Amino acid sequence: MSDSHDPQSRGDSAASDAQAAQGQGAAAGQADLDRFLEREAMQKRLSRIRHKILVMSGKGGVGKSTVAVNLAASLARAGKQVGLMDVDLHGPNVPKMLGIETGRVTGEGDVIRPVQHSPNLKLMSIGFMLPKQSDAVIWRGPLKMALIKQFLRDVEWGDLDFLIIDAPPGTGDEPLTVGQLIPDADGAIVVTTPQEVALTDIRKSITFCRKMGMRLLGIIENMSGFICPHCGERTDLFKTGGGARVAEEMDVPFLGGIPIDGSVVAAGDDGTPIVISDPEGAVGEAFAKVIANLELPAPAKPETQ
Repeated sequence: MSDSHDPQSRGDSAASDAQAAQGQGAAAGQADLDRFLEREAMQKRLSRIRHKILVMSGKGGVGKSTVAVNLAASLARAGKQVGLMDVDLHGPNVPKMLGIETGRVTGEGDVIRPVQHSPNLKLMSIGFMLPKQSDAVIWRGPLKMALIKQFLRDVEWGDLDFLIIDAPPGTGDEPLTVGQLIPDADGAIVVTTPQEVALTDIRKSITFCRKMGMRLLGIIENMSGFICPHCGERTDLFKTGGGARVAEEMDVPFLGGIPIDGSVVAAGDDGTPIVISDPEGAVGEAFAKVIANLELPAPAKPETQ
């Protein structure tokens, strides 16, 4: 008699199949539990943050990180508790712009402590984790998503008024991950310059936000006119008004324009945001107007531990 017709063999095979199914079910159950605990840990961190704002752009070279850094510094200078999360993983320039590129994160167990720039401003960036500043991050999407998730779940942000998230240009993995992991974010600020090529790409960023169900807080037109350092006269090198025109066309708030000023470049290279080094200058005043024009939903009171 063949084994296939042996009652004992059939019984052993059925028992083996049942054991395998039980093992698979247990593994699936553990995976579900792990995902649940991960979501709970992330929500616990995020519930202590009043406002979460994504800063993005349709293309590179428009000064998005400069805007994110100065926006965060302006809010911190105004007395707000601010976190700045740099998810531009392939070009983490934020630590340099704040003069703390040699900083290193610390922590214990699963807790990561962000780098403290000032009493009111904390920063987290992959730049703090690279052995050398010249090291390249050569990652595909899953690794990027895992790191951003870790920044949100494990970093001890504490109680914040604002978390400003600096995303890389475009509508790829990083802004997509942020949108998926923070569905209750206040929204996105989109940075552009007045040139038509930049305005074409900003429309894609706006479409991205709408498809993600993310609120559009407004458009900032960077490099909006050049301020002569000698006479103070304004010259529109790259045209002007394009950001306002697209905002009206696509029914998005226009938050204001930031002029070109050579001191902005110097301040970024020196590690001191222009809103700190020259808050009363044209750029500092422009950022103050942007913040004044920013309309945010009323937040729930953050939880405390």
